[in-house]
Amino acid sequence: MAGKLPSASRGRGRAPMAEINVTPLVDVMLVLLIIFMVTAPLLTTGVPVNLPKSKAGALKQDKEPVTVSIEKSGQIFIDKDEVTEDALADRLAALAKGEPPQVYLRADRGLDYGAVMHVLGELNRAGLNKVALVSVGDQK
Repeated sequence: MAGKLPSASRGRGRAPMAEINVTPLVDVMLVLLIIFMVTAPLLTTGVPVNLPKSKAGALKQDKEPVTVSIEKSGQIFIDKDEVTEDALADRLAALAKGEPPQVYLRADRGLDYGAVMHVLGELNRAGLNKVALVSVGDQK
């Protein structure tokens, strides 16, 4: 009187799978990582400026810097906001209150040297002395 036990080979009474398949999760995470790595550098540039080339290395930064951009036409931008030359001194003075931030100056290579020096003078007058001039690395 031996009773038959259900066998797993017939498809009855299968034991539940105790393992989690993580391969699809890893695939999705790698795709998301690649997407973020590609899009992150595109988010830092706001105003298209034809930058000069340089062999200087990148600067270390602790806080988020303020970017001042000057287009070829002479338009001045603080981050992505356009600023007139008359309002530039007031906007820079407002930025300098408290601890002055690091300022990145991006100027088109076709600009007159005097236009860049005017903005540098306004930055200095406002007390923003941590100014870095942004350029494109020299590709060989």
